[in-house]
Amino acid sequence: MSLIKQLWLTITTLLLLAFVGSLLIGVTSSRHYIEQEIEIKNNDNANALALSMSQMEKDPVILELLLAAQFDTGHYQRIELRDAEGEIIEQRTASEYVDDVPAWFVELVRFDVPAGHAVVQDGWQQYGTLELESQHSFAYRSLWRSSLELAGWFALAGVVSLLLASWIVNTIRRPLRNVVSQAQAIGQRRFMMASEPRTRELREVVQAMNQLSYAVRQMLGEESDKLDQLRRRMQHDPVTDTLTRAPFLDQLQAHLKSEKDDASGTLAMVRVARLAELNQQLGHAATDTLLVRVARRLDQLANLYGYGTVGRLNGSDFALTLPRHHDLEALGSDLAERLHSLGEEFGATVSLPSALCQYHQGESRTQLLASLDGALAAAEARGGNSQELVDQPASSVLFTNRDEWREALTEALEQGVFLAHYPVLDAQGQLIHHEVPSRLRLKGEWRPAGVFLPWISRLAMAPSLDLAAIAAALSDVETSGKAVAINLSPDSLNDGHFVGELLSRVRARQSIADKLWFELPQSVALQQPQALRTLCHALLGLGCRVGLEHVGTQFGKIEGLQDLGLSFLKIEGALSLEIESRGDQQSLLRGMATLAHSLGIMAIAEGVESQGAAKTLFELGLDGVTGPGVRHREDSGASDA
Repeated sequence: MSLIKQLWLTITTLLLLAFVGSLLIGVTSSRHYIEQEIEIKNNDNANALALSMSQMEKDPVILELLLAAQFDTGHYQRIELRDAEGEIIEQRTASEYVDDVPAWFVELVRFDVPAGHAVVQDGWQQYGTLELESQHSFAYRSLWRSSLELAGWFALAGVVSLLLASWIVNTIRRPLRNVVSQAQAIGQRRFMMASEPRTRELREVVQAMNQLSYAVRQMLGEESDKLDQLRRRMQHDPVTDTLTRAPFLDQLQAHLKSEKDDASGTLAMVRVARLAELNQQLGHAATDTLLVRVARRLDQLANLYGYGTVGRLNGSDFALTLPRHHDLEALGSDLAERLHSLGEEFGATVSLPSALCQYHQGESRTQLLASLDGALAAAEARGGNSQELVDQPASSVLFTNRDEWREALTEALEQGVFLAHYPVLDAQGQLIHHEVPSRLRLKGEWRPAGVFLPWISRLAMAPSLDLAAIAAALSDVETSGKAVAINLSPDSLNDGHFVGELLSRVRARQSIADKLWFELPQSVALQQPQALRTLCHALLGLGCRVGLEHVGTQFGKIEGLQDLGLSFLKIEGALSLEIESRGDQQSLLRGMATLAHSLGIMAIAEGVESQGAAKTLFELGLDGVTGPGVRHREDSGASDA
């Protein structure tokens, strides 16, 4: 139990004891006082009535009328006249009548008042004995009202006391809350710096924790820098700082096999024509400058459209992938303009032909590159900065314009989303969760995400798709009881209505929140860190887990990674290809896993193609694997729709 809770418990207990004790004392004192007053009244009334009867003629009818008249006033519960031998001469009784006082209160404070006694004389002889008990209803009513007033005053005093105690506790709690938050953050591998409180003892604790946070942050920063240097040394061209051929082609292969929104897009190639001649004419330094400038132009294009990757395939050829973008004419025009301005800077001897084509899920990488290389050769043959666009086969086009796509996607979302299931397993072969990429029914078939997600993004329908996928995933978890990983679009993260609806739906299914894993692309952490941090903390507070998918070579560049609150990372499949025989990739993945574990983040490999690769990845320190070579025994007989 926390110190604040103990303090509040102590204050509340003391106030309750004071309240209950004071109320009990007040009620008991009032009850005792009322009993004494009723007893005196009983005796006085009995003596007065007996005196009146002693002075009257002892006719039974007259006595009965007197007693009846006195009883009918309603002030008495019992009047009884007995003769000298104890036999009842006349008796009047009434039931206790308390209409506006709770029965439990009457039973709790039940009055114990003796009856009033008096002797009735007949001359010098005793005629009989008179007993009289007053009606108690007014006394119960009076005691009940006084108790309510007393309780009200005590409650008011208690509220004032609680408000004063709250102010005092808050002055103590503010620095304590900061200390607790920092301690919790360090426990979650988030190394934040806290302001120092005025209280000396707490200030010493915060200073020590700040030193710890700073030291660990420094260590993680150094590890991240080392990992980034290792990545650049193994995967980047030393002249242009772009990816070399092997890692670029591995990433393209991962796109072609992907089940996500990066499964289709545009692939472009640019060639520095007659590179050997240029090297002789311009000199080695100027030629290197030209190559660097070409790479920078492609980098600018990649950053402009987002999610792009640039690689150097050989000495003169550069390639660019732009997932989720399919407008070849617009992209080609932008690329041609950038290359034209660069060619003018270096003179007419520089020729930068280019070619562009679209890629789609399931295509052969070899055939795709061969087709694009042929188009590039044709552009080079025409001379100058010529450009070739490789036409997309008509058979691969589902719909021809925006209106058709919008209508088809709207209808498909109304029909509902189908979720494919791909297991993510740990080193013991146990299920961590199922990846559940969305499928939509278009033209009578369930289409993978790579087919329709570019148009979903282009038509701003990502929040609608994600909400439909979340609804299907919630139903799936309630039915199967197994954890699922739900893909969220970066576009949805910017939609306030979507975020609110997401949190509302998770709160409504709080019992299964621990089985909900949400994943977003790595690009979100680079481009929208604050929005990601806010969503992470909100979902973590509900018991969910949030992570990044397609984490690749820019892993070390994620700013404030230790403060995001991520639960897991999924490392892109390009880094897992042929991992058994690639020592450089093994070193890189081992470093990424170590850095993730130092932040308390689970590391999972995507695109694993064989059990041998999975074994190697687990030996490198990864926590889970998923991909075409990973099959859970419960899913071995299942087939994708």
